[in-house]
Amino acid sequence: MPDNRTVQIVHATGIDGARRARGTVVVIDVLRSFTVSAFALAGGARECRLVATTAQARALVAGIPGGVLCAEEDALPIEGIAISNSPTQIRATNLKDRVLVQRSSAGTPVVAAVDSDDIYAASLAVARATVQACLLRHPATLTLIASADYPEDHACALYMEGIVRGEEADLDRLLQPLRESDRYRRVMSGTWPGFPPTDLELALKADRFDFAMPVTRRQGYDQLRRSDEASATS
Repeated sequence: MPDNRTVQIVHATGIDGARRARGTVVVIDVLRSFTVSAFALAGGARECRLVATTAQARALVAGIPGGVLCAEEDALPIEGIAISNSPTQIRATNLKDRVLVQRSSAGTPVVAAVDSDDIYAASLAVARATVQACLLRHPATLTLIASADYPEDHACALYMEGIVRGEEADLDRLLQPLRESDRYRRVMSGTWPGFPPTDLELALKADRFDFAMPVTRRQGYDQLRRSDEASATS
């Protein structure tokens, strides 16, 4: 195995960062898109299909027998869509052998903007397994993209960089700016529609699941399936 300290790590943010991404690319959305994906795949979903718009999501799920739709706009529920990008709701949904169609304001459009076929979707829930899967590809460059300029996405990127370097990051310290934010307090108050406080508990625990989520480009969507390759070889 090569010395992981020689891997060049690039940090980027949002769609602009996605368009400049190089090497193996990881798109991070902790709150909440790729935490939702991780819980869906852990709960038996056959795959997750990512799209950039609500119209695309509605059209795609209409053609999937037993398909489940999960979408939000500006982190708020959409009329007529029962699941609003919430891992709490996903965990309570029977997804065994079903397909989850996802649309989010940050994570899914950022994946679509990356000009590469060497991509992973990630959150804290699958951070370590994602790093292990990336390193199996022996990348010269690893681009870690925070899908939005939020402290939890940057914290996840720094946590993953620490794993690459063999230097465990203090995740509690990295997440402190989130916990001190008005956004966090609003969620904890239970007044944010479609965003239950339990989503924070589910999203902010690192390494819940021992699989990665590689992205495969398909006609009209990006596909996520779980990959246990890294855990099988570690």
